[in-house]
Amino acid sequence: MSYMLVINPGSTSTKIAVYDNKTEVLNQTIRHDSEKIETFEKVIDQYEFRVETIEKILASKNITVDKFDVIVGRGGMLKPIEGGAWIINEKMIDDLRKAERGEHASNLGAVIAQNIADKIGVKAYIVDPVVVDEMDDVARISGIPEIERSSVFHALNQKASARKLATQLGEKYEDINLIVTHMGGGVTVGAHKRGRVVDVNNGVYGDGPFTPERSGSLPPEQVIQMCFSGKYTMPEMIKKIHGKGGMAAYLGTADCRVVEEEINKGNKKFELILDAMAYQIAKEIGEMAVVLDGEIDGILLTGGLAFYKDLMDRIIKKIKFLGKIHVVPGENEMEALRDGVLMALDGKMQLHEYV
Repeated sequence: MSYMLVINPGSTSTKIAVYDNKTEVLNQTIRHDSEKIETFEKVIDQYEFRVETIEKILASKNITVDKFDVIVGRGGMLKPIEGGAWIINEKMIDDLRKAERGEHASNLGAVIAQNIADKIGVKAYIVDPVVVDEMDDVARISGIPEIERSSVFHALNQKASARKLATQLGEKYEDINLIVTHMGGGVTVGAHKRGRVVDVNNGVYGDGPFTPERSGSLPPEQVIQMCFSGKYTMPEMIKKIHGKGGMAAYLGTADCRVVEEEINKGNKKFELILDAMAYQIAKEIGEMAVVLDGEIDGILLTGGLAFYKDLMDRIIKKIKFLGKIHVVPGENEMEALRDGVLMALDGKMQLHEYV
């Protein structure tokens, strides 16, 4: 049995959950004052403030920190690593503090977890961070030797959802081939070949379909022309790639609820853009079918956008010939972190040491 604290930091919030084995005791999102967050020069500087906030919330719920025997944090921008559960150690903390691979709120997950774990003398873990890299060598070739395709994707939800689907199918994740599509603010489509994500679009750096707020893949020469036009700064161009690209750039909103409302009113422009996003997501799924040589045991559509039936119907219409499609809305990150560590502690999933 494990009494577990799970910590998942966001840019202006921290999600925490407490589990007694698999039984949920607490699940709460702590909203932080954005002005307070802005007082910290670097993301990592926030960790003491967030630890104090977490401990205050737990105390207010009469949950004693020293009763935990497992602490789990969301993994951050580490060096490329294999999927699975990882023991948090000093090397990992050092890499996250340096943030040489990028400043991101998820970098705080392991640091906060280790801080609390050290106080009470237990071990802390992360599970399937965004930098999980299991890509085949052939998938890394970009077309320009100076640029290598890299694996940065929604590994936590993709892997957890794939494992659950495999169980539902009566199979082991390591024995089947799946195409898993996570759809949220970013969209990543992974080819899961016998337990390894052998190819996936990099949803952070602009690869793949456009999304509610990201541009997706673009004609490179035209992007270069925009960069050197003198009209845009580098930060402005980056915002066009992620943050203010995609649906938001075309329609002025990244909210699918608004888009559906406008389509129901007969707004043809909104319908065209939604159709184009579905088209591009479906096309990316088709690419991953080629990666798997057409040997597909299931196609999984998940993430926040999977709640929108109109979007799902448009995607499914395009890909239904590829195989059985499963729609599982939501991210379920807290449960994924919990289940990953429980599986590792039970010897059902490999437990790694970061070096």
